[in-house]
Amino acid sequence: MLWRDGALAPGTTAPLDHTDRGLTLGDGLFDTALALGGRVAFEGAHIARLVASAEILGIPAEPEQIRAAMRALAGQGGPLGERLAIRTTLTRGSGPRGLKPPEDPHPTLFATAAPSARSAAFAPLRLWPTAIARNDTSPASRLKTLGYGDAVLAAREAAAAGFDEALFCNTKACVTCAGTGNLFALFGATLVTPPLEDGVLAGIIRAEVLGLAAGCGVQAEERSLTLSEFLGADAVFLTNSLRLLAPVTALGDKAFPGAGHPTVACLMAALRARVAQACNVTEDRVA
Repeated sequence: MLWRDGALAPGTTAPLDHTDRGLTLGDGLFDTALALGGRVAFEGAHIARLVASAEILGIPAEPEQIRAAMRALAGQGGPLGERLAIRTTLTRGSGPRGLKPPEDPHPTLFATAAPSARSAAFAPLRLWPTAIARNDTSPASRLKTLGYGDAVLAAREAAAAGFDEALFCNTKACVTCAGTGNLFALFGATLVTPPLEDGVLAGIIRAEVLGLAAGCGVQAEERSLTLSEFLGADAVFLTNSLRLLAPVTALGDKAFPGAGHPTVACLMAALRARVAQACNVTEDRVA
C-alpha cells in the first residue's frame, strides 16, 4: 500500500521524477514505524525525529502531512487487522545536476505499508562484527538518511558468515550500532548504550528502553565502549521499531544468554506493555 500526494493507492508503484535527488544522490531521509490496531506506535516521536533530521539537512518537512501519511496507512490494518511496517520517505525533490542543493527545494514525500511478521518482535539474533567503520565524523551518521550502502555491504557480509546482523564500530574503534538498530550491553546493574556522538542514530525504541531501565532495576548510561569491552558484557541486545528488543545470543564466536538473562526478560516485558499502551491493543497483539 502506498501513500502519495494525499491519497492511498494499492501496490507500491507510482511515477517518480528521475532527477529526484533522493534517487540520484540519496539526498533524503526515511523512517520506519510499527502500526498495530490501526495506530502507529510512538507516532509523535517518529514524526519529531524526521522533522528535526530534515531541518539539519535543510529539507522542508510538514509534520501534519507526515502524520496524515502514517495514519492513512496504519488505518488500512484496521483495529483487528495486520501488524504493519510503515516506511515514510522524504527527499529534497528534483534538482539540476551537481551536488549543490537547489535554493528553493520542492520535497517529495511518500510512505508505504507492508505486513510485518509478528514473529520478528523480540526474536533472538546473532551479530557479526564487520570491519567496515561507521563514520562518526559525519553528521549523517546520526540521521536516518537514504545512504545505506555500508549497511547493505555489511548485511551481505554477515549473511555470508551465517549471522543475522552486522555490528559496526566507528573510526575510533568504539561500538556504535548494528545495521538496523541500536545496541545495548548489560554489566551487572548497569545498562550501557553508545552515545549519539559516536555516530549513533537516536532510535525511538532506544529512548523507550532508556526510560524503562530503572523499572527493571538497572541504571542506564550512554558511554563509549570498545569491542573488547562490549564482548565482556553479561548480556547484549538490539532495538529497533519492528524487532522491538532482540536479545543477542552470539557476537562472533562469543555466546550470550539472550532472553535467558533476567534483566533482558524484564525489559522485553516492559517494552511489550509500552507498545501495547501506545497502540491501545492487548499485549498479546504485540508479540
